[in-house]
Amino acid sequence: MRQKKRFIAGASCPECKAMDTMMLYKEHDVEKVECVQCGHKMTQPEQAVQASTRQFEQVIGVFKPGD
Repeated sequence: MRQKKRFIAGASCPECKAMDTMMLYKEHDVEKVECVQCGHKMTQPEQAVQASTRQFEQVIGVFKPGD
């Protein structure tokens, strides 16, 4: 099964500061973001994403630098 991967337009990597290199994908029901330039990874469990989502709004993922 192929995994969907999406780039986040305008996002910059908190590690290497490169812009437009952040890729979002889901692995074992956990959303992950990875920089294709330096390999820096961030994860956020589904509960944190749902807590940050407003009613009737569809969000792929909410990531805060430093998490």
